[in-house]
Amino acid sequence: MTTADRLPRSYLYVPGNAPGKLGKALARGAEALIVDLEDAVPPDGKDAARRAVAGWLRSRPAAGDTELWVRVNGGAAGDADVRALAGLPALTGLVLAKAEDAAHVAAVAGLLAALGDATTLLMPLLETAGAILDVREIARAPRVHRLQIGEVDLAADTGIDPGPEEAELAFARSVTVLASAAAGLHPPVGPVSRITADPAALAESTERVRRQGFVGRACVHPAQIPVVHAAFTPSAQDVARAEDVLARFEAAGSGVVLDAGGRLIDAAVIRLARRTLATASRTPRNKSDI
Repeated sequence: MTTADRLPRSYLYVPGNAPGKLGKALARGAEALIVDLEDAVPPDGKDAARRAVAGWLRSRPAAGDTELWVRVNGGAAGDADVRALAGLPALTGLVLAKAEDAAHVAAVAGLLAALGDATTLLMPLLETAGAILDVREIARAPRVHRLQIGEVDLAADTGIDPGPEEAELAFARSVTVLASAAAGLHPPVGPVSRITADPAALAESTERVRRQGFVGRACVHPAQIPVVHAAFTPSAQDVARAEDVLARFEAAGSGVVLDAGGRLIDAAVIRLARRTLATASRTPRNKSDI
């Protein structure tokens, strides 16, 4: 199963200006890292952080178990980030901070292509009202692998004041899920939560995100990872059901196909089964990490 098929349950943000933390972050249990060159790095530290992160990626194997993403800046600093990172075999993709519109995403894709990079994926981070309103076009931009919402910045941009149930964010979340599906993308990555010391509250929030159609969640603290993994780990029954559905569909070849309960297997059922197995492919069979 390729990177394009797998769906990590967790994406851990790591500051790009703390080289000592990068190696340690790989041992925290996250299935993907997002090394941050944007908010975590002060303006006078951007150049040094960029060089350090590029050097660290060059030292990594090209096909490690953990996906390695880098959140890049916007503007000129972002162009410099892309130029420094393009073509590095260990790099899975770039998270585009404050991806305001599809033109921004297309410009980054074009720069990668001009630099001879044909493989780096893109994950636009939707942090403004404009991005949410343009999400359908952003989802269709070149190289987009998945979407992610930056809800802290989005709330600041819009004046939204989320309550404990996060109902105020439901529209932004739903339209992002719908745009992803309409563009044929994998479901978006769940937004960061600032809950780090209350596992029960984080579990409730993450279960809500899962029900809303997200797969996996961005984390800002290692303590969040086991809770997020538990929420997005398919049960053995779910995996067996998905495998059975796909086996029946492939064996039939054409015509009407029914599952073990006599229910019709249509395109939507197939997509859900594949999504379940894409998440399960990252899950240890003994689930010792949750």
